[in-house]
Amino acid sequence: MGRYIVRRLLIAIPVFFGITLLSFLIMNMAPGNPVDMLINPNTPKEMLELKKELLGLNDPLHVQYLKWLGGFLQGELGYSFSSFAPVSQLIGERIGPTLLLASASLLLGILIAIPAGIISAVHQNSRLDYMMTALSFLGTSIPPFFLGLGLIYVMGIELGWLPTGGMTTLGGTGGIGDIILHMILPVTVLGVTIAGKKVRYVRASMLDVLQQDYLRTARAKGLSEFMVTNKHALRNALIPIITVVGAEIPLLLGGSIIMEQVFQWPGIGQLTMEAILSRDYPTLMGLNLIAACIVLSMNLVTDILYATVDPRITYS
Repeated sequence: MGRYIVRRLLIAIPVFFGITLLSFLIMNMAPGNPVDMLINPNTPKEMLELKKELLGLNDPLHVQYLKWLGGFLQGELGYSFSSFAPVSQLIGERIGPTLLLASASLLLGILIAIPAGIISAVHQNSRLDYMMTALSFLGTSIPPFFLGLGLIYVMGIELGWLPTGGMTTLGGTGGIGDIILHMILPVTVLGVTIAGKKVRYVRASMLDVLQQDYLRTARAKGLSEFMVTNKHALRNALIPIITVVGAEIPLLLGGSIIMEQVFQWPGIGQLTMEAILSRDYPTLMGLNLIAACIVLSMNLVTDILYATVDPRITYS
């Protein structure tokens, strides 16, 4: 296993730098210019050119990329074109709230999806199965931003039970209880969306495993149905579930961009939108760097979990 992990990490290095190169080229191919977003349109052309020169935007693309790469290899991500703050500082301030929101949403989605999928599979073609399937389709079909706006209107405006945005109450102490209260609505929206997509995967995987001969043998030995389903069947059904959950994490971070805008959550999503609107190339490169690390690491973690769940899987 150790040699396999080292080999995967070595393969990930050129993939990682390939991602940064493509990201840099795509950003610079997009219409617009950072200087146009920073300075009043009536500014003399000479001043615009001077600003571009100071930011290094007049250099050829390969020179700009090599400068950024040299800074990255020295542990620096550059400075934001809009706020002129270090990119590492901007990301460090925002990544915590995003990870908190994403991890809580993923946990809620899994806690809903796995029991619901198991119940649906065990009671195949029953009313309970049809109800679970209908709810999963409903959770998948409702756009997250629409569900979020609906919950804000009902729970926040009409009933006044929950805050409608932000991470803490303005002027408040900002304690754990206050943060949890502000997390309820966005976590519910993301958790329901994740659960809606995952219930069908869990159900299909469990149905495939429940027909296996070794489960009939386990029942014949006198094991309870609870042990047969939740210990023997579930563990062997986890392989495809791990795959879809591992793929969900990068998508969840991408989807949090919309949710953070809806609920004004101060995370990576809001920073990404601000960087896109201001054509802040260094900040966007830093965010793409984080996304690439998450995708590559989750692929490796998923493969390791395969072997952990199923001892028959080995890596030589």
